[in-house]
Amino acid sequence: MLLFMLLWVNLIMDTLGALALATEPPTDHLMERSPVGRREPLITNIMWRNLIIQALYQVSVLLVLNFCGISILHLKDETRKHATQVKNSMIFNSFVLCQIFNEFNARKPDEINVFTGVTKNYLFMGIIGITFALQIIIIEFLGKFTSTVKLSWKLWMVSLAIGLVSWPLAIIGKLIPVPETPFAKFFTKPFQQRRAGHWA
Repeated sequence: MLLFMLLWVNLIMDTLGALALATEPPTDHLMERSPVGRREPLITNIMWRNLIIQALYQVSVLLVLNFCGISILHLKDETRKHATQVKNSMIFNSFVLCQIFNEFNARKPDEINVFTGVTKNYLFMGIIGITFALQIIIIEFLGKFTSTVKLSWKLWMVSLAIGLVSWPLAIIGKLIPVPETPFAKFFTKPFQQRRAGHWA
């Protein structure tokens, strides 16, 4: 079960996610950006801010579901084995949906409205649709292969709500200013000063 989940999540986040985002056409907003030097870090401060916010949210939600999911999801009346399977399936489903919804945020890391022109990118929407359809099939029909169990429509709604929170969270996060100096320089500066002092 764990191996399949890791492979599926890796496929969503790396292969399908990268393919979906790589199909984004250039926009006029790109022309307003200043040139980027070849020595500049690949991950910008804006990306770090967005990554940290989404990571903290997802880790917090998944930890709460992992340790308190049986009581929160009202599974105490179920057998312990089945309740654990439902909880684990819910964690897996919520995490995957968070990745799917966060792909919209990744389209425009520095813009509030991430939905501009999204319906014109048929390949992006197609990949999102296929990923979501495959997730439904995995949860609802491939339980014996993936060791997951079917989720009720209420738990599906909860999973969707958890994923949807990433959208307003991204909007709030983008209101947080970030310094122009790359974060990496804050960590490397003490080492550079120490090295300079050593050679002085």
